[in-house]
Amino acid sequence: MDCDLLVVGGGINGAGIARDAAGRGLKVVLCEQHDLAAHTSSASTKLIHGGLRYLEYYEFGLVRKALAEREVLLAAAPHILWPLRFVMPHEPHLRPAWMIRIGLFLYDHLARRKRLPGSRAVKLGQHASGEPLQSQFKTGFVYSDVWVDDARLVVLNAVDAAAHGATVLTRTRCTKLQRTGNGTAAPKGAPAVGALASRWQATLLSADGTERTVNAGAVVNAAGPWAQRFVEQAFHAEPGASVRLVKGSHIVVPKLFDHDYAYIFQNSDRRIVFAIPYEQDFTLIGTTDVDYRGDPAQVSIDADETAYLCALATKYFKQPVSPAEVVHTYSGVRPLMGSEEEEAAGVTRDYHLVLDAEGAPLLNVIGGKITTFRRLAEDALEKLAPFFPAATGPWTREATLPGGDVPGGDIDAWRAALRLQFPKLPPTLTDRWARCYGTRFPAAPPATEGAGEYGLGEEVLPGLYAAELHYLRREEWAVTAEDILWRRTKLGLHLPAGSQDVLQAWLARSAG
Repeated sequence: MDCDLLVVGGGINGAGIARDAAGRGLKVVLCEQHDLAAHTSSASTKLIHGGLRYLEYYEFGLVRKALAEREVLLAAAPHILWPLRFVMPHEPHLRPAWMIRIGLFLYDHLARRKRLPGSRAVKLGQHASGEPLQSQFKTGFVYSDVWVDDARLVVLNAVDAAAHGATVLTRTRCTKLQRTGNGTAAPKGAPAVGALASRWQATLLSADGTERTVNAGAVVNAAGPWAQRFVEQAFHAEPGASVRLVKGSHIVVPKLFDHDYAYIFQNSDRRIVFAIPYEQDFTLIGTTDVDYRGDPAQVSIDADETAYLCALATKYFKQPVSPAEVVHTYSGVRPLMGSEEEEAAGVTRDYHLVLDAEGAPLLNVIGGKITTFRRLAEDALEKLAPFFPAATGPWTREATLPGGDVPGGDIDAWRAALRLQFPKLPPTLTDRWARCYGTRFPAAPPATEGAGEYGLGEEVLPGLYAAELHYLRREEWAVTAEDILWRRTKLGLHLPAGSQDVLQAWLARSAG
């Protein structure tokens, strides 16, 4: 298989780069050793945000860049992103009010803000967000950020990459990389990647043991927590920057409040923790920052992290939060650029792109955050532009993601229109599909399967029909029950125990 660009890693950065490159006319192959968004990119706090706390570390450039991206992404995918108002209860001994006001003023004005309201002070005793809080919190500050379904953001980038001609290979690991040719990259102005004096030969190993060889003009290492290990093992080289692995963990508990506000809590260790409305029935609390040295695929929360998050939530909420109330947890490993001498919370979340052009180009992607993935992809393609002179220029800033072309960007009106269009479907199903798929509703099941009660085929699990399962397999690379229940959807939180086994058995029976 020949291509212009091989992207290794199916997290948000890899999927974003593959999408951008394919849309510029390059022939792209994206390979991911597990499922799309299987690790770090589905283990975030589910926020598209500037990073209010980064202002304390004087990272004004990163905050400005991230704030600008909030507006771009809101317009690109209104079905999986939506505005969220955050409340910060004030504790004078941690940060004085004047400091918070200055920080929020900068947060409001560092980048143009069209869709989100600005910040303001509130009296918690007279505000809906004050009712669940401990009585000692009298005042607070309210500001805006954005919620995102992080795993679906990754998948939609991959879907768009494929729509522009990219080949997406999940459960396929790049085991070997070697340069071929005379070892020099083509000079600036070369007619095409196919004419490069040096190219890459990559060996890809699929889960069933099948090997294939890919010949590529350039390679992007977007392997996230595996970025350093990948170049060391597959290419016997270094990524060109130090990679520090930091674990972030979250807990999910039954909902602690009924309103739509989220919270940002301060702690004496200078960290902050969010408490966010999650999946209608739950509250999401996180995150931690712990150095990590194990296998990123085996990361999990530990008892100390659970206790830390529960204690901080209990400090602020009237209703105590104990480890026994935790119904779900998840952890991810963030690959950050920095040394272990720095405190984990203060290590930059900005990204670093390291280009090795001693032969066919290899671009190593270090760091980054989900908010800035689109800008990262643009910057990556800019670095590779001299090797692809026939490629077109940037295009993603004004483009919607699949399903995001909702009329007027009004997801509530779209949801209401779908209820009218499909009056026989349960409203809960119509609403979930509107949020999950936007304008790309799952197709009907194969005629051989039968229509079922709603014309959607068999109801495999409560609210999950064969039509949607076939769609996810066909269009979104879903293979396992875990892919479907925890990444393509969040139904795993709502279904009874044993549901994952039931779905896995159905997938096995209906394979092909």
